[in-house]
Amino acid sequence: MSRTPDPALLGLAQGWCALSALHGRIEAHIERALQAAHGLSVREFSVLDVLSRQHSGEGGHLRMNEVAEAVVLSQSATTRLVNRLEDRGLLTRYLCLTDRRGIYTDVTEAGLALLDQARPTNDTALREALDEASKREELAPLVTAVKSLAPAS
Repeated sequence: MSRTPDPALLGLAQGWCALSALHGRIEAHIERALQAAHGLSVREFSVLDVLSRQHSGEGGHLRMNEVAEAVVLSQSATTRLVNRLEDRGLLTRYLCLTDRRGIYTDVTEAGLALLDQARPTNDTALREALDEASKREELAPLVTAVKSLAPAS
């Protein structure tokens, strides 16, 4: 016996599918652009970006679990990613002065330079992906919502 789907749940499922499709399209477009121009993945760019925003004030340095949350990866995947970036000379790690168990990660000068070079590529690819997605009827409302989140300039 088949049940009639709950219209509210069906709408949520369709919305989730559209959101997932939009995310996938954007991420794939940015990934191709960053890889081609800078040899960076979207996740590598995100880690460099998050870590570049650290500061020396209270709560200014992120622990690995906070980095993982910020880039939406597991702690183990984040650690592997940080290891790869460190091997490339883009990150460095050091012990926390107040808690010898804590290890912090900083972006090196080379990492900051690469991030500065890659940021316009990321921004352009994001705009292109959103513009392309806005042409699809099922994605256009989501693109409008994403664009509305940007601060007015």
